[in-house]
Amino acid sequence: MLDAQEEHSASASPGRGRPRRRLGRVDPRRTNALAGAAVWLAALATLAILVFILAYVLWQGLPHVTWEFLTGTPMSMGRTGGIGPMIVSTVALSFLSVLIAMPVGVATAIYLTEYTREGTLTRIIRFGTEALAGVPSIIFGLFGFVFFVIYLGFGWSLLSGALTLAVMILPTIVRTSEEAILTVPRAYREVSYSLGASRWQMVTTVVLPGALPGIATGVVLGLGRTVGETAAVILTAGAALHMPTSLFSPARSMAVHFYILAREGISDASAWGTGAVLLITILFTNVVINRLLMRAMKRRAAR
Repeated sequence: MLDAQEEHSASASPGRGRPRRRLGRVDPRRTNALAGAAVWLAALATLAILVFILAYVLWQGLPHVTWEFLTGTPMSMGRTGGIGPMIVSTVALSFLSVLIAMPVGVATAIYLTEYTREGTLTRIIRFGTEALAGVPSIIFGLFGFVFFVIYLGFGWSLLSGALTLAVMILPTIVRTSEEAILTVPRAYREVSYSLGASRWQMVTTVVLPGALPGIATGVVLGLGRTVGETAAVILTAGAALHMPTSLFSPARSMAVHFYILAREGISDASAWGTGAVLLITILFTNVVINRLLMRAMKRRAAR
């Protein structure tokens, strides 16, 4: 009797007992494939834009780059001659600013991660660095002009430009160094303490070596920003065409020289040549620093 009823109910509702098919269900494999294709297209588009910019600038500028152009002194307001003083000024400004900002930035990151607990002070410092990172470069230039050039009496000089650039790249170094230090496992610190090390010994022998790649990344980012900066440099270091001889000498970086030549229409050939040298300088600096960093990390891992 029961079997007959079950057969009757099964025949009356033929869909019962089988999983119902959902309308509009999306295949996860197709979704994954579409998402992967979109990500690849975005990455390839970004790479294509980068390659196009590099190729176009180098194609326009490299024919004008000669040994005389690299070592000569500009003449007729840059219409002829070379960019030797600009190369020296750019290197001096960039490395001076990094030498000033790196100790302060790394020390701040160490304080935030190792020497204090989360509280009002740390939140204020982090908010200040994040707010400082969003300030336009022209504001840094105005600050440097008022404070370093006029108030402290440094004038348009390498020192004024380097101090202004150091303030500008400080947030980048602080944030990247802090994130790099936080990636070092907590167990390393505990083992160091268990062996009788002080906090400073633990920081210098365990934390900083482990966070070195991230710290170096922040330094490279800051260095790249200083090489290509224009607004802050022209208001603090000036735009002198001669070779700087001291920290208090005015200077013109390659980015400023390129900007003036292009804006005033003084010489398109010199402008493109300066742009190509500037681009090669940034690429060369990044490659060399990354190579040195990788070699140092391999030596440390082999010990």
